[in-house]
Amino acid sequence: MSGKMKAIMKKEPGPGGTLVTVDIPKPGLTDLLVKVKATSICGTDASHIYPWDAWAQSRIKTPIIFGHEFCGEVVEVGSLCTGFKVGDYVSAESHIPCGTCWQCRNDMQHICGNLKILGVDTQGCFADYVALPQVCAWKNSKDMPHEIACILEPLGNAVYTALVEEIVGKSVVVFGCGPAGLFVTGVAKAASAGTVYTVIKHEFRRDIAKKMGADAVFNTTKDDIVGEIMKLTNGQGVDVILEMTGSQSAIDQGLQLVKKGGRFSAFGIPSDKVTIDLAKGVIFKGARILGINGRRMYNDWYKMAGLLDSGKLDPRPVITHKFPLAEFEKAFATMKSPDRKCGKIVMLP
Repeated sequence: MSGKMKAIMKKEPGPGGTLVTVDIPKPGLTDLLVKVKATSICGTDASHIYPWDAWAQSRIKTPIIFGHEFCGEVVEVGSLCTGFKVGDYVSAESHIPCGTCWQCRNDMQHICGNLKILGVDTQGCFADYVALPQVCAWKNSKDMPHEIACILEPLGNAVYTALVEEIVGKSVVVFGCGPAGLFVTGVAKAASAGTVYTVIKHEFRRDIAKKMGADAVFNTTKDDIVGEIMKLTNGQGVDVILEMTGSQSAIDQGLQLVKKGGRFSAFGIPSDKVTIDLAKGVIFKGARILGINGRRMYNDWYKMAGLLDSGKLDPRPVITHKFPLAEFEKAFATMKSPDRKCGKIVMLP
């Protein structure tokens, strides 16, 4: 397919982005050309790439179309692709594995030793069309709403974080009221966790957390998080900590609250180095800290599909705003507003 398309591009180093007209990408032999139906903004886009922080400066090479969460319709299929056809409705796994390294050959494609990320290392999806490697395409049922299909990638993060180990009947504390924290609250409840406590910062998201199944919601600025949850658990702490913020205070509180023999899933990325009380928080408790990066390909996608199909997991309360792609500046401003009166933001080409 030839022609022009609209896209949001980081044309040169610096904050912001530019709406440009560029050529529709030509898919490679093992790529699918996908017409984007909906795309959503990730924390990586909003907190790192768009404002152009130190991480973006060290990682991103301009010019680049960014964005990595989307769904769309296959309009062209590379000559060496198998299993996909024109008209298929797909979502994207953003981690692009090499397929040959030690990690890939040991069922760990999501942490490939030569990993590339869509919209970070390759041209992304804030556009009318995107060339997607076949290995990263996930087929959806035709009746899945676009706003859900485009957020499967971040929802998969929550599935991995919550379900990396058994969670049925277990007590859980979720740190984080951004989309990741709200999604993981819903996943934990959908997967039959016991009591789920969610710790939030922004008041607007309190009701969303409750809609996603939180049994109790605590405010980081008003409540004694550790004291109150320890009382509720008879001084034992909880079985599972799902840490989605990367903040020093959340990490400290999580390690205080995890019970002996418990699990700490670490998904949130700190903005700088953090310290932990290794002896009291981990060693003497026999606790496990598990690093969570992306989604297991495709174990977690199948789990997510099953939870969605069952009706037990409904991510729609988290999706609060939709903007035309051309209004991306307004969308990014809304996502980073001081009061965070939003959840997940979807953009429509």
